[in-house]
Amino acid sequence: MPRLGLIFGDQLNENHAVLDCLDPESDCLLMGELAEETGYVWHHGKKVAMILAAMRHRAEMLRQAGWAVLYHKFDGGSACKTFTDLVARALDDRDFDEVLLSWPGEWRVLEEARTWEKKFSKPVTVLPDTRFVSSLEEFERWAGGRKQLRMEYFYRQMRRRTALLMDGDKPRGGQWNYDRDNRKRWRGDPAAARPMRFAPDKTTQEVLRLVAEQMDTFGTLEDFDLPVTRGQAQQALAHFVRSALPNFGDFQDAMADDEDWLFHSRLSFSLNLGLLDPIDVCQAAEKALDEGHAPINAVEGFIRQVIGWREYVRGIYWMKMPEYAEMNELDSQQSLPDWYWTGDTRMRCLAKTIDATRRNAYAHHIQRLMVTGNFALIFGVLPKEICEWYLAVYADAYDWVELPNTLGMVMHADGGLLGSKPYAASGKYIQRMSNYCKQCPYKVADTLGEEACPFNALYWDFLDRNRERLRGNNRMGMMYKNLDRMDGSRLQDIRGRASWIRKNAGSL
Repeated sequence: MPRLGLIFGDQLNENHAVLDCLDPESDCLLMGELAEETGYVWHHGKKVAMILAAMRHRAEMLRQAGWAVLYHKFDGGSACKTFTDLVARALDDRDFDEVLLSWPGEWRVLEEARTWEKKFSKPVTVLPDTRFVSSLEEFERWAGGRKQLRMEYFYRQMRRRTALLMDGDKPRGGQWNYDRDNRKRWRGDPAAARPMRFAPDKTTQEVLRLVAEQMDTFGTLEDFDLPVTRGQAQQALAHFVRSALPNFGDFQDAMADDEDWLFHSRLSFSLNLGLLDPIDVCQAAEKALDEGHAPINAVEGFIRQVIGWREYVRGIYWMKMPEYAEMNELDSQQSLPDWYWTGDTRMRCLAKTIDATRRNAYAHHIQRLMVTGNFALIFGVLPKEICEWYLAVYADAYDWVELPNTLGMVMHADGGLLGSKPYAASGKYIQRMSNYCKQCPYKVADTLGEEACPFNALYWDFLDRNRERLRGNNRMGMMYKNLDRMDGSRLQDIRGRASWIRKNAGSL
């Protein structure tokens, strides 16, 4: 009897565990474009189009390789809306002995799949997700017994296991981490790089029409240029290594008013879809170092994001879910301002970052952490609301990567499990790392007054109202010393200014 292998839309990798276990001569693959998946949050149109186009291209490649593929195209009026509906329809049409799937990227999907054995009276086998270097079991072994789960130490273990940037058991260049070399402000020289662009083919054009005509999505579909096949993703990787990696390290934390990309790769789109393999990506970067094309601080910083941070947040997610999603250690309760969706704010840094997000379904990690994220943190946004926003608007956002990054790194809502301190900052940080403030109507040097940068009062108020929770944090000692030196009447004025900002957030 044949078996049925379910291929999720974000697991389009060639080294797929389901493919390894099935026989194309007797077994069948199942893929589906489902209303529940395209609409459970208000996704960016480019994210939806990228995934559906990549799915259709992958399905065709599998057919050409000899696989029988059952493929459900999106139909808003169809009764087939969920993965359960999709599997049920396949089982109704044909008798399969077993259902196989790879470990999904979201807790809610895993919980759904766990009901299928009872519902369908069929064995359901969940295989590893081979888009990652580290298994979930390896991460749990590393985490076991540790009081603090710091990414740096997990990253070092991954370096040793993969032999990336290693000289025997020692880090290449004598340092594990070159982050201190990667904090330069960009002043226009060298010229910014650009990600490789891809013109939509007939299949992708059909998907773009589908999304435009049948779906309610965030952002714009204009100028869609994302890679949707493995071949395109590999071209994008080679282009990044050649054109942007040499300067990626120096300027990876920089932001610019008139540049969307600087030297960032946009490769996370393809990595998280399975179109690129993380080891292949890292080896391409290391080869650039070997050939003298890119410096070690750039290569190490890039590899750290791939085999360090990406693997680490996935491990945190699966080790701590589902309780993790409900955490709110700082008791943040404010509603997300509406202008997070529209970009209609006079704060230049936020307006420009949200505008880029609406156009590109992308903003780089410092824009996410220290602009949109920092404001949400010090404003006190309810974690669930800002987590939903990040999941909705970015094309590389899936629950396994978005939730730890937002709830843990951005909002410190997990009490420091993921981040050793809250990444709270005043407007001075944004001024130091960008040129946004030069064209902003608010004055970054001022804390009080109608024209004062809202980040400043919110920052001091954040420290003040979380004093009991945070002042024991060793990394925040200097912040609290500065707060303690503040005149009482000035602090009272700051509290008043912060309160006004919260009540009038819509008019900022």
